[in-house]
Amino acid sequence: MPASIAFGRFDDSFSLASFKAYIAEFISTLIFVFAGVGSAIAYSKVSGGAPLDPSGLIAVAICHGFGLFVAVAVGANISGGHVNPAVTFGLALGGQITILTGIFYWVAQLLGAIVGAFLVHTIAPIAIGFIVGANILVAGPFSGGSMNPARSFGPAVASGDFTNIWIYWAGPLIGGGLAGVVYRYLYMCDDHTAVAGNDY
Repeated sequence: MPASIAFGRFDDSFSLASFKAYIAEFISTLIFVFAGVGSAIAYSKVSGGAPLDPSGLIAVAICHGFGLFVAVAVGANISGGHVNPAVTFGLALGGQITILTGIFYWVAQLLGAIVGAFLVHTIAPIAIGFIVGANILVAGPFSGGSMNPARSFGPAVASGDFTNIWIYWAGPLIGGGLAGVVYRYLYMCDDHTAVAGNDY
């Protein structure tokens, strides 16, 4: 099979539809980070700063789930509702979006994460670092469970704590990239419309 990774064209990247997609990713990621970080901060305030107990873990995980549901619903018909640089990376490697579009999505997602984290931080001036992420029920007690680089990046910028940030990028990007390639070559139907050939 020929390579399916496409760089893309600048004229497409600056079209009205593209800008709508970037704005959708910005808003979606802002919503997700605001809900996720806000739930963790709310728990911390209610518990007097105690570590997450099982009921708190479930409450924060549910809030992340609802936040992600709303975030994806907001962007699904406009940008695809990625809300996650690792998802975007996987789709770019799988040929579903161009590399150029993926880069602009990343910028929108990271800016949305920063704004979402700062909105929460003005609301409750509590220093936050890496907060539990999408797979919180499984990995939360061990590593923070963030499988979303934007979810980790926003709070890191807001708190000024970039400790081990590379781990929260490397893991999701490797996983997202592998998922995109595996999906493209093992699961995608032959009649699926790929990126236009003149973008390669």
